[in-house]
Amino acid sequence: MSRPLVAIVGRPNVGKSMLFNRLTGQRLSIVEDTPGVTRDRIYAPCEWNGRTFDMVDTGGIEPSTDSEILLFMREQAQIAIDAATVIILVTDLRTGVTAADKDVANMLLRSKKPVVLAVNKADSTGATDPAIYEFYSLGLGDPIPVSAIHGHGTGDLLDECMKYFPPAEEDAEEDDTIKVAVIGKPNVGKSSLVNRILGEKRLIVSDMAGTTRDAVDTLVENQYGRYTFIDTAGIRRKSKVEERVEKFSVMRAQLAIERADVCLILIDARDGVTEQDTKIAGLAHEAGKACIVVVNKWDLVEKETGTLEKMRKDVMRDLSFMSYAPVLFISALTGQRIERLFELINFVNDQSSMRITTGMLNNVLADAQARVQPPTDKGRRLKIYYMTQTGIKPPNFVIFCNSKELFHFSYQRYIENQIRAVFGLEGTPVRIVIRQKGDKE
Repeated sequence: MSRPLVAIVGRPNVGKSMLFNRLTGQRLSIVEDTPGVTRDRIYAPCEWNGRTFDMVDTGGIEPSTDSEILLFMREQAQIAIDAATVIILVTDLRTGVTAADKDVANMLLRSKKPVVLAVNKADSTGATDPAIYEFYSLGLGDPIPVSAIHGHGTGDLLDECMKYFPPAEEDAEEDDTIKVAVIGKPNVGKSSLVNRILGEKRLIVSDMAGTTRDAVDTLVENQYGRYTFIDTAGIRRKSKVEERVEKFSVMRAQLAIERADVCLILIDARDGVTEQDTKIAGLAHEAGKACIVVVNKWDLVEKETGTLEKMRKDVMRDLSFMSYAPVLFISALTGQRIERLFELINFVNDQSSMRITTGMLNNVLADAQARVQPPTDKGRRLKIYYMTQTGIKPPNFVIFCNSKELFHFSYQRYIENQIRAVFGLEGTPVRIVIRQKGDKE
């Protein structure tokens, strides 16, 4: 049984995102005093009175608008409403009931879904503000005064929502979901890829760079397994990051990388690997994430014999620091090789989670030393005692030796290559820590 879903809706700038962050206990939605900051649906788990459910934040609904982005936002909110178990309509005590509030309320009444009316910005405690009685005119029952800033009234709000939940069953399920962050510079097709995977217009797609601002989580379940795709805002060069909101977007994309098990580094096939692509790939590499380099828009490239292999060599050359990452050529528009993408995600995730016994590691280490003698310096030779694995995602190894200074970087790279040659570890970085006798653990 799927968990109940609570959708937070309302006109722009009434405090939906701040209330979402308050209820979920996470700073997932960007909060800014600018209407239209939240554009896509953002999901997060929420827990109240021992019951776990999902909550979705939506962009502000402008019932009558000609703006392309605002129309997209309304479409996203409608999808959330259709999927919701119960809807929270957020209004603003300070502005009172507006014409837009009435239009949104009528839209919700037509949905035939249970609606809980939250009147936000009721920041003072004590006697009920008489202004709240105006909200009865929306025809949605008793308004609940809340303060997203201070947290007043949020317990009453969640109690009211839970009245509409189906009976509690085994909501919890074993989490074998692979978290996949889709990262890249603006306009390489990140949202188009997620929409293609889902088969629905889940994320806003526009030729306007910077359309996606939040990191958006989407659950996908198919014959290959369970995945959470995190579509992130395109990461621009720092000199281009002028808007305060966009700075939050870059930060959110970096947090998405931290949360992910696998990173899909999207590159535009027409541009090849740019300097910005290299920096973005570097973020995933430094974070120790399993990676796949996904060359998108392959359908738009004129092809001759050997075009693909030449492009693959160019990508590998420009991203030489992550030569372990497989390269896949796809088209989010036509769906070319999308099925192969799931197989690769599973593969690199398994490689990143691989555990190797100390005995097997030391056999490889002994063989490597027999092939190439450890380096010497001024009559002293490097002695390697043993090696062990200390962690996964990425695989972490510790090598104990007589002297760190003698363990040249080139020999460390040689040992890593020998480990990869035997055990694979494709698609994942490898961390090797050198310890010498006498080091404190």
